[in-house]
Parts: sequence; C-alpha cells; structure tokens
Amino acid sequence: MWRTRAVSAVSGVIALVLLSYILAAQQPVRPELLVIDRVTIFDGSGNPVIRNGAIVIEGERIRDIGTRGTIRGGPGITILDARGKFAIPGLIDAHVHFDQSGNIFARPDAVDLRAIRPYADEIAWTKRRLPDTLMRYLKSGITGVVDMGGPMWTLDFRDSTSPLPNVPHVAAAGPLVSTEADPPLESDDSPVILIETPDDALRLVRRIAERKPDLIKILFIHHPGQDLDRQADLVRIAIDESHRLGIRVAAHASELETAKAVLGAGADILVHSIEDKRVDAEFLAMVKARDVIYIPTLMVTEGYDEVFGLSVKLTAIEKRLGDPEVIQSWEELGRIPPSRIPGGIPVAALTKSQPMEFLNLQILSAADVRIAAGTDAGNIGTLHGPALHREMELMQQAGMRPFDILMGATRHAAAVMGKGKDVGILSRGRLADIVLLDEDPVRDIRNTQKIYKVIKGGRFVELQ
Repeated sequence: MWRTRAVSAVSGVIALVLLSYILAAQQPVRPELLVIDRVTIFDGSGNPVIRNGAIVIEGERIRDIGTRGTIRGGPGITILDARGKFAIPGLIDAHVHFDQSGNIFARPDAVDLRAIRPYADEIAWTKRRLPDTLMRYLKSGITGVVDMGGPMWTLDFRDSTSPLPNVPHVAAAGPLVSTEADPPLESDDSPVILIETPDDALRLVRRIAERKPDLIKILFIHHPGQDLDRQADLVRIAIDESHRLGIRVAAHASELETAKAVLGAGADILVHSIEDKRVDAEFLAMVKARDVIYIPTLMVTEGYDEVFGLSVKLTAIEKRLGDPEVIQSWEELGRIPPSRIPGGIPVAALTKSQPMEFLNLQILSAADVRIAAGTDAGNIGTLHGPALHREMELMQQAGMRPFDILMGATRHAAAVMGKGKDVGILSRGRLADIVLLDEDPVRDIRNTQKIYKVIKGGRFVELQ
C-alpha cells in the first residue's frame, strides 16, 4: 500500500534524519526519499532480525535503517507501508553460466544433440536471450549473479551490463583453467581451456587477467592413474599467478582428494560440494585456516537427473518465472530418436551423491564455514533465475537453518562476487537492493518465493 500523507515511522536516528529534511525549508533542493515502513528486516549482517523497522532510501543507496520512531511525511518523501512484510537483501546466485541456457542442447559433453542443433547455433540462441535471462533473475528477487566460468565474451557481457540500472550486478570469471580438455565445447572462444605445462598456466591466467575478471576459475579433473601431484603443481602455478595479479581463485574440485589439492595450492572458493567422501579434520582445518567459501550447488545434479529421467518436477516459482522454451526442450528429449543421440541419454544417477553432499554440508555448516548459495544455472535442468529458490530449499533439507541459508544467499554470496562492501547487507551507505516478501523467510526458506516487491539500486522492478 502506497501513501504520502503524515504517518508514524522510523527510530531515533532515522527520525532525526527525515525530520531534518522536512524542517529545513531553507534548503533549495530536498533529496527524494523512499521509506519502507513497519517492516521486519533480515539485514544479512548476522545480527538478529529487526521487528517493526524502517529503511530510508535516498537515490540508489540506503540512507538509514533501524527500528521505527516518529516521523511526519512531507514533500519529497514517499512512504511504503510494509506492515506484515519482510525485507531481505537482494539475493545473489554465486554460481551461474551465461553461455549455457539450461536446455537439452546446452551441454553436448553431457548429451550430444549437435546433429539436431549445432553447438554454435545453441550459443547464438543463448546470447540472444540474455536480456530476458537477466530479467528472470530480477523477478526472482536475485539482484546479483556470478558467472563462474565461460567464454571470453562473458566478460564482455558483464561489462555491457554494468552501466544499466535495471539488471542484476554481474561478476564473471572468464574461461575455465582446466586440467582436462572438453572437445565438444571447443570453438574460437572456448569456455574450457586445457593447461599442460607451467607456461600454459601462466599464459592463460595472464590472458584472462587482461580482461579484469572478478575471479579466476580452476577446473580440476583427476582420473585414476593420472599424476595428481603434477596436476596440483600446474594448478598451484595458476593460482599463484592469479594471486600475484590480485585476483581471487575459485575451484571446481568435487572429490576430497582434489579439493585438498586445490586448497593446498591456495584456492579461495570451492564451487561444488565434496561428493565422494565425508570431509575430514584435515579438510576442515584447511578451509578454516584461509576462511574459504564453500558453494554446495545441490540442485544441479537433481536437474540433470530429472531431465535425463524424463521426470521433471517444477516448483511454483520455476513454472512462473522459468524460460518456457527451455522447459519445453526438456519435454522434447524423450521424443528424439535414439539414433540421433550418440551414446544415448545418460542414465539418471547423478543424485546418488546427494546424501554425501548433504552430510558434508551439515558438517561444514556446524563448523561455521562460510557457505554461499549457488545453483550452477545454465546446466541442463537448472533454470536461470528461479533455480536459486530450489537450491535454498535443498540447503534447508540438508539441515541448514533458514537464517544461515539467507546469509549464504546474501552476505556470503556477495563475498564471492567481490562486492561485499556494496551488496549483500542492508546497512547505511550500501546499495538499496532489497526484496520484500509476504511471509517470514527465517521461519521457512521457501518463503523467499513469496515475493511482494523487488528493489534494485533504489528502483522498483516491474514484476509482471
């Protein structure tokens, strides 16, 4: 409900701030202020929820925030009565891939459908739809995303979005520095680039660094019989060079052995769950010693299995905000003649790792490791935008408290972005990226799906 007449609002400090604008009539110009009044606030700082609070927004930033006091409305002040609503920082998906659409053609290295749609055509189709993809994030309450590895053009895409007011903040890593080639994805601008020598590692990191990535992504794939120490040495060279250039490093290393190797080499972020074994004391000590951020990406395996098993189950928000053409492609998979799919459709067995992923998440959460929410969106079966809400549901099913999950989707995800001073927490001076909810997300994380309004940089997002 909107109103601009005299009302009661905001606490001691906030009341003084607003009254100074109303009473100082001698000022030739008064800033326009938006007050979100009578709202319950989860601010992302880790502090308790603020009941009966108010948020004052001036321009794109938060002018003040706290419990209510007394204030009279006046010229230049718009008050949104948010009684019964819940404010949280704009959500952040800390792991997406903009070069992948989420449809059945997105990963020919997973299921080869290039005879039906050439990979170059799929990439062109995906690029054309990116403006729509960005809006799906905003409508889902997601005001920031991290592209966790893709072609060089994803860095150009990040740069093109930065001056735009009504799109999510985008951080990007550029091409994955990999211990293994990925031939089905190779092109003139490949998302995955193999390093085989120390010089390869140095050259690739330096080439990516020229584009000023927000982080560098290591793809550490190890098979039995390969020389783990040699691979780890190459990864260490890439990480050391990244750090020398002032760039943080995220690592895909989903087995305990490879995860320890990348942690020993200095990785700052682990972008997937440890899925093969229970984490041990040595692993925990390594994570805690360097305050490494852990992104479980629980739902991506569920997405693959549902599509490959021809048994997709969508949440209400996925039905409402997911790309309908992507969803329709999943239904088409079962109608494609087997003769046109080299190797056939993979067996739906990826979620066999979920119990171990859940257990390890419980252990790490109990150990107060920083856990960030990320979906791996763009992989087959994982929708850009609303998938983050399903990811948070799974984090809750794994045993995390909703409060801690919200921290993972706000403050800790902002740290992955490298934008923790501006987003992820609602406090004075930070960007006014705010989601207003109809129900309490601290009671049940599924309530993040009950979106009332989204504010990005002080502006309301059109949700229809």
